[in-house]
Amino acid sequence: MLKQEKVPGMQLVYSQKAAATVYNLGLRKSGSAEAVEAGTTFQAASLGKVVLAYLTLRLCDQGVLKLDTPLLTYYAYPRLQQEPRAANITARMVLAHTTGLPNWAENPLSASWSTTPLHLRYAPDSCWNYSGEAYVFLQKTLEHLTGKSFNTLAQQEVFAPLQMAHSSFVWRDAFTTNASFGHDAAGKPTQQLHFTAPYGAFTLLSTASDYNRFLQAVLTGKGLAPATAKLLLTPANPANRCRVPPTSTDAAIAWACGVGLATTSHGPAIWQWGDNGDFQGFFMAFPGKQESIVFLTNSANGLKMTDKILQLFLGPGQYQTMQWLAEDK
Repeated sequence: MLKQEKVPGMQLVYSQKAAATVYNLGLRKSGSAEAVEAGTTFQAASLGKVVLAYLTLRLCDQGVLKLDTPLLTYYAYPRLQQEPRAANITARMVLAHTTGLPNWAENPLSASWSTTPLHLRYAPDSCWNYSGEAYVFLQKTLEHLTGKSFNTLAQQEVFAPLQMAHSSFVWRDAFTTNASFGHDAAGKPTQQLHFTAPYGAFTLLSTASDYNRFLQAVLTGKGLAPATAKLLLTPANPANRCRVPPTSTDAAIAWACGVGLATTSHGPAIWQWGDNGDFQGFFMAFPGKQESIVFLTNSANGLKMTDKILQLFLGPGQYQTMQWLAEDK
């Protein structure tokens, strides 16, 4: 599959109950002899959003914020001061992608992005629209409420308790010797972005084994009050998309507080994809079976393998997610 899709390297962890099988395949950089190892760091992209969601729920358990209190009452986010409808946005809407905000106002790597004014595309809580900007809004609110940077919060609330030693939302010098390069669709190396500002929406640097530890915590509710843990496994909304007409896959997809839900031929699942352009990843987990797959790739083609990987490990069937995402383009 890697050769067919021109994907230089991948980490994958398949877990079933207490047993995990780990695969480290291919190269950190095409054209080199640098093999992917268990400790090789990948950009996990939007898989970081689920970490931010879990962290938010932990802070809710601690009484730092409430899911249904408008976020602007906690923090006057400068980028939303010209948008009166934003007064209705809550953490629950952010986690379930119903704020009405765009995915990105502009490229979040651009110098002007962090001060670009934000405007709603849809009324809050009216429909589902995937939004990295909303997650940044929530993150900035958490930083304001706690007085801590997001990476510090992630270290304290997630990475340290779950022993995720290879994970960070900012670049570490220690990553230099074993980090992967990204690759374009032709399989050519791009770059190593050394993120200096942490963003839950897209800067997670991790390994598949680290992320699998986190995923098992989500599945078992570790670190969360029982009622709070259920919010990651049960629908917050039906994920009715704002700009996509109803399709045949809509009935199979919903959204929880921070993660997608899918009705598959293998059973009910939670899922999320990550795509930073030259790094792509994915996970799908089955709470009722304590079974999961997570993979990270250093390629713009990584997600093309998703259905084949699911069928290889879980068996033939309909897993819905890739078809649903394809309809959104």
